[in-house]
Amino acid sequence: MTSPRTDRARGLRQFSGCAEERVWTILRGGKVDGHQFRRQHPVGPYYADFACDRLRLIIEIDGGVHRLDEVAARDLERQQVLEALGWTVIRVTNDQACAEPELLIEAVKSHARRLNG
Repeated sequence: MTSPRTDRARGLRQFSGCAEERVWTILRGGKVDGHQFRRQHPVGPYYADFACDRLRLIIEIDGGVHRLDEVAARDLERQQVLEALGWTVIRVTNDQACAEPELLIEAVKSHARRLNG
């Protein structure tokens, strides 16, 4: 029997959007310098779109709804909680994730260099 959090994470993975699928293709299996990411990974009270435990790095993919003031305010509060737990959060829009995936790859590599620097 699985936990409700595991079931929720599985459900979120099944209904991911095009941008999340594109990013997962880039990150899965340690394709970015061997860093292992998980999709819809529980972190504190939230589910991160993508998280790498070793780097303490979360990548959030934001669709158009995230431009709404009330959603942006919740995103900021959520990010502050995650950062207080010791995580770094990188946010990219759906458009950036699809059109410029190399920027996301470079952001991950840059974060890793800062940690190992």
